[in-house]
Amino acid sequence: MSRQVQITFDAHDPRALSTFWRDVLGYVHPGPPGVVVPPGTDPLDAWEEFLEAMGVPQDARNTRSALEDPEGIGPRIFFEQVPEGKTAKNRVHLDVRAAPGLQGDDRMAALEAECSRLVALGAMRLQRYEPEPPLGFGHIVMADPEGNEFCLD
Repeated sequence: MSRQVQITFDAHDPRALSTFWRDVLGYVHPGPPGVVVPPGTDPLDAWEEFLEAMGVPQDARNTRSALEDPEGIGPRIFFEQVPEGKTAKNRVHLDVRAAPGLQGDDRMAALEAECSRLVALGAMRLQRYEPEPPLGFGHIVMADPEGNEFCLD
């Protein structure tokens, strides 16, 4: 029997980091339990109203956030607030598949275009690795706004 996977990020600002990854991956913030979020309404606004109605203090409202794949295929991603900052290189990281099926110059051009888009969202470019046949196809190492490394692959 297979299991479902949720990827969890420790975060200083769960709402901001989840918004960054939402825009990177094309995921969505789910609405609060039992709340129908009307089309065109930001689910994060619905969460604010929900938490207010539940009596959650203002300083406890940005302690967690979540994302879901709108197609229901990819894993759920959860962001939880922690007091400490990131202090070392990730032992696990995400590969964002931005150039599937492409090789050589076309692949690297697609990765560079996606890199530019993500830098505009708040990511930082760390290093580019050139293609090294037969097994190395080239990739770009980046970091999200809180310093978590990931690869454009």
